[in-house]
Amino acid sequence: MQKIQAHLLGNVVSSNSSEAFSLHSKSHFGEKVSEKIQYSLLEALFLAENGKIEISSNNKKIPEKELLKKFQKFDKRINLKYPVFKDLRSKGYVVKTALKFGADFRVYEKGKKPGEEHAKWVVFTDFESAKLTWHEFSAKNRVAHSTKKNLLLAIVDEESDVTYYEVKWVKP
Repeated sequence: MQKIQAHLLGNVVSSNSSEAFSLHSKSHFGEKVSEKIQYSLLEALFLAENGKIEISSNNKKIPEKELLKKFQKFDKRINLKYPVFKDLRSKGYVVKTALKFGADFRVYEKGKKPGEEHAKWVVFTDFESAKLTWHEFSAKNRVAHSTKKNLLLAIVDEESDVTYYEVKWVKP
């Protein structure tokens, strides 16, 4: 498969190439918006790192090593969220934004299709050194419960390794 040719305009990465539509159909990268596939910054970074996409701005290719720096201008938490996104995607999960839930991601089990199935988890990411109060924990748990998803806390350490803690409701 040829590399997807995409364009960065503001904070939006998109492509109208047949490769973009093919990858979207097969692996659920990006969202169909009008006649294009629009990628989250995390998806674009992941695809670039894996040699699947080339991103241009003003008709100039952006070198892969400059993408993170450029994307940090739009998302101050990208250094925290990217290791989690990369880890989950590398394990075969479909990872989408959960902005409307006030969370970082919604994650679909392997083989499930966004839009046709419900996500299994709502994911909140934080650094290992961060403190979480019981009030904050309860609020995150309420978001997961009200959206009928399990809470997944993704904790990133200093080496960018990720540890997950799943929280489920149980009836004794």
